[in-house]
Amino acid sequence: MKDIILVAGATGNLGTQICRELIKRGVQVRALVRPESDLIKTKELQDLGINVIQANFNTPYDLVSACEGVRCVVSALAGLRNVIITAQSQLLNAAIQAGVPRFIPSDFCTDYTQLSEGVNRNFDLRKEFESLINNNEIKATSIFNGAFSYVLQYGIPLFDNRNKKIAYYEGKKNWKIDFTTVNDTAAFTAAAALDDSAPRHLHIASFQVSPKDLSELSSTLYGEAFNLIDEGGLEQFSALIKNIRQAHPEGEQELYPQWQQMQYLYSMFAVRHPHLDNTRYADLNWTSAQDALS
Repeated sequence: MKDIILVAGATGNLGTQICRELIKRGVQVRALVRPESDLIKTKELQDLGINVIQANFNTPYDLVSACEGVRCVVSALAGLRNVIITAQSQLLNAAIQAGVPRFIPSDFCTDYTQLSEGVNRNFDLRKEFESLINNNEIKATSIFNGAFSYVLQYGIPLFDNRNKKIAYYEGKKNWKIDFTTVNDTAAFTAAAALDDSAPRHLHIASFQVSPKDLSELSSTLYGEAFNLIDEGGLEQFSALIKNIRQAHPEGEQELYPQWQQMQYLYSMFAVRHPHLDNTRYADLNWTSAQDALS
C-alpha cells in the first residue's frame, strides 16, 4: 500500500507545488479543498492523479474521514485568524481523531520563535497555533524557509529595481537574509512529509544574501550596482510601522496590508536561521540567488 499524504490548501501556489513534488516521489496524495475552491485549480490537481476531497471545515466528520489512513497532514493554508487558528485547529483535531501520526503546519516563514510578540501580526498567529499543537501528542514539524524569494521581484525597499536602490537597517549591510523559492520549499516539504524522524523545526534557504550581495548581483543582472541606502535603526523602523498600523485599522482584516509588509521587512533584519537543514535530503537541488532573480 502506498503512503498517503493529505495536503490542505492544495489549490494555492505552494500547496499545488507540494502536491506535485509528492507525486514525483510516488506518493498517493489527497488534496483537501473547500466547496468554494477554484474549479480550474481543482481540475488541475485531479489531472495530476490527486484524490481531491471537498470538505467543510466546520463539519468534523468530513475532516476526520479525509484524514483516515494518512501518514502525514501538510497544511499550506494561508489567511488570518479564521484560517491559521480556527480552520487549522479543526484540521489538527481531525488528524488526531483519525490517528494521523504527523502534522506539518503552515509555518513557511521566518523563524518566529526568535521574535517577540507584536513584531509581526501573521507570525503571532503561527506562534499561537504552535502552542496549540505542542499540547497534543501528534508529532509536528515546522519548516522555516525565511522569506519567499519572489518578494525580491516586487520592488520592495530591500531590492528596489525601479529606483535602483537597496535599503538596509541598523548598519546591517553585510547581514545575510534567508530566501527560499516556492519550488525549493515544496520539494523539501515533500521529503519532510515522508521523514518520520523529522525534528520539531527545520530551517532551509535556497540562498542567503546580504544587501551588499544584492548590490553586487544587480551589477551582474542589470549592468549597474544599485545604491546601498542605510535607512537607520530597527527601533525607529518599528515605531514607524506601529504608527502606520494605528492609522490604518482596516488593515487588521487584510492579509498583507502595507504595515504587515513592513513587518516582514523588519523581520528580515531582526532574525535569521541559526543553521540550515538543506543537506538533510540528498536528492534536492537548491536555486541560486542569480537564478531566482533572473
